[in-house]
Amino acid sequence: MVAPKDFQVSRPLSDLPLASHQLVNVHQAKTHLSQLLQQVEQGQEVVIARSGVPIARLVAWHPPAQAVAAPGAMHGQIKLADDFDAPLDGLFEALP
Repeated sequence: MVAPKDFQVSRPLSDLPLASHQLVNVHQAKTHLSQLLQQVEQGQEVVIARSGVPIARLVAWHPPAQAVAAPGAMHGQIKLADDFDAPLDGLFEALP
């Protein structure tokens, strides 16, 4: 993708972990957000700066890992007592 002539984005930051990144100021980011998003989709990282000071990173979204285990994933890990379903007679009378 070729950036517009007035779009200066090739100032690398050596302290960032990714090799494919660029620095843009806030005004450029607002003006060219669609193009920046296309670059992020292609694997690049965009650093947004205010007065030359990096304040944010624009990176590709990676959905979080599945938070809930699949059904049956804990098979054999949970044990129930033989009397887990025994009557609770007298239990609530002991409470004040």
